[in-house]
Amino acid sequence: MKGLLKYLKQYKKESILAPVFKMLEASFELLVPLVIGAIINVGIDNMDKTYILSMGGVLVALGVVGLICSVTAQYFSAKAATGFAAKLRYAMFTHIQAFSYEKLDTVGTSTLITRMTSDINQVQNGVNMFLRLFLRSPFIVIGAVIMAFYVDVKAALVFAVAIPILSIVVFGIVFANIPLYKKVQGQLDKVTMAMRENLNGIRVIRAFRKEKDEIQEFDEKNAALTKIQLMAGRVSALLNPLTYVIINLALVALLYTGAFRVDIGDIKQGDVVSLVNYMSQILVELVKLANLIVTLTKAMACASRIENIMEIEEGMGENADHYDVGAAVCSSGKVKVTKTIKVSDDKKNIQDTCCAKSAVSKDAFIQFRNVSFAYTQASEEALSNLNFSVEKGQTIGIIGGTGSGKSTLVQLIPRLYDVTKGSVMVKGKNVKDYDLDELRKMIGYVPQKTALFKGTIKDNICFGKTDESDDAIEEAILVAQAKEFIEKKEEGLDTPVEQGGRNLSGGQRQRLTIARALVRRPEILILDDSCSALDYATDAALRDGLLKLSYHPTVFLVSQRTVSIQNADQIIVLDDGEIVGIGKHEALLKECEVYREIYDSQYKEEVESHEP
Repeated sequence: MKGLLKYLKQYKKESILAPVFKMLEASFELLVPLVIGAIINVGIDNMDKTYILSMGGVLVALGVVGLICSVTAQYFSAKAATGFAAKLRYAMFTHIQAFSYEKLDTVGTSTLITRMTSDINQVQNGVNMFLRLFLRSPFIVIGAVIMAFYVDVKAALVFAVAIPILSIVVFGIVFANIPLYKKVQGQLDKVTMAMRENLNGIRVIRAFRKEKDEIQEFDEKNAALTKIQLMAGRVSALLNPLTYVIINLALVALLYTGAFRVDIGDIKQGDVVSLVNYMSQILVELVKLANLIVTLTKAMACASRIENIMEIEEGMGENADHYDVGAAVCSSGKVKVTKTIKVSDDKKNIQDTCCAKSAVSKDAFIQFRNVSFAYTQASEEALSNLNFSVEKGQTIGIIGGTGSGKSTLVQLIPRLYDVTKGSVMVKGKNVKDYDLDELRKMIGYVPQKTALFKGTIKDNICFGKTDESDDAIEEAILVAQAKEFIEKKEEGLDTPVEQGGRNLSGGQRQRLTIARALVRRPEILILDDSCSALDYATDAALRDGLLKLSYHPTVFLVSQRTVSIQNADQIIVLDDGEIVGIGKHEALLKECEVYREIYDSQYKEEVESHEP
């Protein structure tokens, strides 16, 4: 929690004034029983109406002033708590935005959403309650005891016996419930995750007729949550009966003692009424304090979970220590790899005796030098010993079976992930030595899964660069084959787009995401299987349009279709994370068995589909 308090610094004034005004309200509240006692002892006993009215005016004044103090305290505490939560939420969102893909994969989307919403709300509520009650409740309890002894020492001895017993019962129930509340939160996370998975995968669930299974699974998790909540509820339900039994027994003892002392003339009737009021105040404040402890316990647990997220290192660790792999030609004509391992400021050259599968040109635009990569906590590498070079302006096709590492390979170029071994070089410079903004401004990336945002078509196309000219937008939508369907819309580029592009077809969404990448005029264009929803004619027109671009980017074209990449300058064939072939279409058909199998399977399918 301490690490999060810096977001409360701007609200120091409110954080001080809120408890101060609550203490003032409490002070006025402690005076009320004395005024009531005075009215009974003096006004009613002497039938003095003037005194009764004047003291009644004092009660009204105390109530009004107390109300003003209470409202003021509520205002300052609410302002501090909501301002604190707003700043924390903004800081957390900013922090998460800087996470790498690897960190997002490790933490998980559902966890981050819970931290951003439910957990921050709990912390906000904890701060609000703390500012209002943490000083007020103990002050009332201690003040009421002092005032009771001020009224009458012997009668107030009942307080000395009742309050410890009351405190044991109240706080015993509270502390018994704390672990139960933690279990409730944990089970609630499971129910929330199940609900989120069902909502996200509702189409798949219905397609496979798994509604009953999902309902049964949800019922089981919901029943487990209900069971824990009932257990916590039963324990909590003991609070009111037990406290009221104790307080009523204390009141009986107080009234008996008070009546005896009134009878012998030591105190007056009004003093007994004052003592009863103080006893009631103590009960109310102890219950409030118990609830505050529960709230603070939840808030502390949530704050700890938020701190865990905030402590995760941002970004990819720019200019981090890395392997810098050089290359030299072996006598066999292949590449002998020289690795320079950078550890702090010391460098050691280690000669690697293995040879790469393809030559790495020293002056190439993009180079993969002995690159290997493994996902976090993965037992095996997703990519192993990749070596290839790409010249500026070339089109590179990447193909392979499902899970062969195609998407992973292209994601290493913009540093969406960092290599485990080896180095990725762009313009002769390791991508780890680039500023991330500088590196990614050179790259237009279209992922497999389309991501459109609520707004207009133009807003989505210009998402990566808002200052583009109409000519650049026109060229982007023309090359992306989006011009035809945009012109059919009544509002054209100003056509509204729903969240996620729900009001567009799969092919339309893909074409817009391609246009979004093209409008930036990137030096490197990565199309990560982003034409899967396009028909063959549109796919061919898109590839033809890319060749006619005025700025000639280097294109990485990941595809499952051999027809989409067969005209590429170089085709990289992957199998189980390794390069099993590099070359042009005709050569790979002759020399690469994996590529030939993929081609044959697709060619036969096409031939069979056209047979009568």
